[in-house]
Amino acid sequence: MSRHEVAVTGLGLVTPAGIGAGPTWAHFLSGAPTAAPDPDLAGLEVDFSCRVGELDAAGRLGGRLARRLDRFGQMAVIAAREAVADAGLDPAAWDGPRVAVVLGVSSNSVATYPVEYGRLAAGRPDLVSALMLPRSVPNMVAGEVSMDLGARGPSFVVSTACASGTTALGVARDLLRSAACDIVISGGSDSHRTPMSATSFTRLGALSRRRGDPGGASRPFDADRDGFVLGEGAGILVLEREEYARARGARVLARLSGHGASCDAHHYAAPSPDGDGLGRAVRAALDDAGLAPGDIGHVNAHGTSTVLNDTAEAAALHAVFRRPPPVTANKSVIGHSVGAAGAIEAALTVLTLRHGVVPPTANLDRMDGAIALDVVTKVPRPVPGLRAAVSVSSGFGGQNAAVVLTAV
Repeated sequence: MSRHEVAVTGLGLVTPAGIGAGPTWAHFLSGAPTAAPDPDLAGLEVDFSCRVGELDAAGRLGGRLARRLDRFGQMAVIAAREAVADAGLDPAAWDGPRVAVVLGVSSNSVATYPVEYGRLAAGRPDLVSALMLPRSVPNMVAGEVSMDLGARGPSFVVSTACASGTTALGVARDLLRSAACDIVISGGSDSHRTPMSATSFTRLGALSRRRGDPGGASRPFDADRDGFVLGEGAGILVLEREEYARARGARVLARLSGHGASCDAHHYAAPSPDGDGLGRAVRAALDDAGLAPGDIGHVNAHGTSTVLNDTAEAAALHAVFRRPPPVTANKSVIGHSVGAAGAIEAALTVLTLRHGVVPPTANLDRMDGAIALDVVTKVPRPVPGLRAAVSVSSGFGGQNAAVVLTAV
């Protein structure tokens, strides 16, 4: 067995579809969208989102830790704990210096920044929280997970906008292949359900304006799509050198077999229309995995529900696969969790491989005539013998990332 093989041994999910991998997967099989009016966005031009309900951070983490963390930090720790337990690992017994944490985030403390800056602007610096600085440094979400679990190996974050979670998995894979550690807790966490984020994305023309039908707003590849829906969440995967996992008797869920990344170098917010950059990332991931396009039986699409992104993504998939395999778009159900999206989608792709079922894309009623993809919609689709799948992400700045996941 090659030391380059990387095993996925645990999953942790906190999403608008559920808290925990089991509830989240069950909800995805139903295909029911989660977008609804958001009281935190009341009065704004776009006042709905996909929200994680009943998070109860204080109950799950304890009041002191919950108060110290911004919302995306709370979700990261909750998901990391689940993933580690799912992997059958005991943080009290592992070799901490051989355990790393690599997380993807798009930014930092967007929920609490406005409060603290408001106090400063009001001439009350004495009311600014002493936690403002440690909470706002982007790397602290990885630091908090490391402290919570006693992971004393490399610990850091990566940020490639909406591709951050996927990029983090690729970096984690490299750490394991270099034998710098035995275990990496990797993925992403983000929450942009804030008035400033909603306003900023609205000003860019990126958000759906279906205020009268929030549940039908996120509709990737549909002819009537008009933008994405803000979401939030965390997706954490426990990755291990496979020989290490096998030696400790771990259950291997899947393999992270390949990773590729690229940059469009085209525009600060819009993707290259021909999808060339994303196509190069997918080809690099396939090469890394030692697989050909014909070996891939499923694609978990970035699928934001914006006209430009969906069209460019379809072009990329056609360029790589000629006849792309069955596609799903998870953002139709849980919205766009920005830096966490790729990690959540990779975790769901692992579950697709495990169960041999592709969950449906919500709200796809009338396919855009310019997008000739086989998108799974309405009901789950069994895919017997599914052995390999690709999950792809793109982000502002022309960032692209792809991972290849394979069955065991």
